[in-house]
Amino acid sequence: MIDLIQVQRRTVLVLSAGQVLGGLGIGATLSLGALLAASVSGDDAFSGLAATMSTLGAAIASIPLARFAASFGRRRALSLGSIIAAAGAIVVIYSVVIDVFLLLLAGLAMIGTAAAVGLQSRFAATDLAAPQRRGRDLSLVVWATTVGVVVGPNLLAPGEVLGAALGMPQYTGAFLFAITAQLALVALYLLLLRPDPLLTAVQQGTRHPVEPGRVPVAARSIRGILIAHPTAAIAMLAIALSHMTMVSIMAMTPLHIVQHGGTIALVGFTISLHTAGMFALSPVFGWLSDRLGRPIVILIGQGLLVAALLTNWIGQENHVFVAVALALLGLGWSASTVAGSAMLTESVDLLERPKVQGFSDTAMNLFGAAGGALAGLVMAGIGYGALNAVALALVSVVVAALLIRGRVAVAV
Repeated sequence: MIDLIQVQRRTVLVLSAGQVLGGLGIGATLSLGALLAASVSGDDAFSGLAATMSTLGAAIASIPLARFAASFGRRRALSLGSIIAAAGAIVVIYSVVIDVFLLLLAGLAMIGTAAAVGLQSRFAATDLAAPQRRGRDLSLVVWATTVGVVVGPNLLAPGEVLGAALGMPQYTGAFLFAITAQLALVALYLLLLRPDPLLTAVQQGTRHPVEPGRVPVAARSIRGILIAHPTAAIAMLAIALSHMTMVSIMAMTPLHIVQHGGTIALVGFTISLHTAGMFALSPVFGWLSDRLGRPIVILIGQGLLVAALLTNWIGQENHVFVAVALALLGLGWSASTVAGSAMLTESVDLLERPKVQGFSDTAMNLFGAAGGALAGLVMAGIGYGALNAVALALVSVVVAALLIRGRVAVAV
């Protein structure tokens, strides 16, 4: 007889350790994408494509990884994604060496798979979680990313020193940290994520032995599932638009800081504050979502996003205001994503969850990719401050959807 409580504790611990490593690798390169894109392409207008390709890569990988997990389990799916991300970091370094912009974009897209792995990890934490602790367990795994993504951007300077010692091009040394972290992740998942949480959950739900590759697959289409479960559709919308808002501002901030006299160290510090906001208080938002309900915490997240956008708009010429705004932006994303993910998971049946989760992650990253691409054009056309004003429209859509949902629920 499997002790599900013990298995869940072990699963959360392993997934949390994985998030530390994953955050470290991605955090070390997050700030460099826009700078490399501008340098290799020779045009600042293409800088936003770095975030676009990373998020597009995550979007492309999300559904295949979710399907792979549905058939073969989380352990193998997370390991496969980490291998692809490590290969992507190698491609990025090589693209800069030979000065090929399209290859750089391909490498950044492959690195984006690491984000898909991180997103799937948060859902993996809910596979065996008790309903009353689902938000907490999910948020603990999200929180674990804090260590990596806060320390990671501050590895830019050591990365430059290491890269220079090895004769590597400027801004590529930190990608060595990403390669090392992703390969360590593969070993962690393959060796320690046992028993597989998703396969175990399906086995417990069906009361039949489950073998990788022979897991029952949900028959309904995504459209059918979302029509049957409108709450899942609203949760998906909140996650996607919150991510689009965050990416559109975060992607252009490094370039804005450098253009206004900031140093690479200031860029790293600002992104560290932002990523700390994204992950450090996620357990608080998870606890609140279990206590107050998912919709309330999503609304709190939208309020934080509004505060961030207004602060950044008004104080765009002041590096301190920009840093504060980026921290608030991270907090708003965290509240919305943690509560939205829990709301999405509990809105659908067990066998339908991997399919819906994968689709949600794809939508989230496609919206983020669009945000990154459009942000570069908006900033080039009307400026960084106005970009924040435009992003307010995205927040208003989420708030309206939640309020309409609340009214319908009350009417019913």
